[in-house]
Amino acid sequence: MTLDDFKATLGDPEPPPGLTAALAALWHDGRGDWDAAHDAAQSISDPDGAWIHAYLHRKEGDESYAAYWYRRARKPTASGPLQDEWTEIATALLSPME
Repeated sequence: MTLDDFKATLGDPEPPPGLTAALAALWHDGRGDWDAAHDAAQSISDPDGAWIHAYLHRKEGDESYAAYWYRRARKPTASGPLQDEWTEIATALLSPME
């Protein structure tokens, strides 16, 4: 699945089948459902989940908690536009699926 394919599913009522938990969390955020994205991210215990968790808390405005999750993800604390980070995460998570 390409990034464009993934973005095209954001208008669908449900995430596409076969998404990883991390991509499903990002899909919910892409649809504007922060709570569903956060709920999904909380169940992911790997660095990808931590990265999404960091992004979500940065989006929420909780910079200190976001910094904690960036450390858990082993990623530098992001400071650019949120949409750019969403795209970066999606691209990284979609790469193994191509």
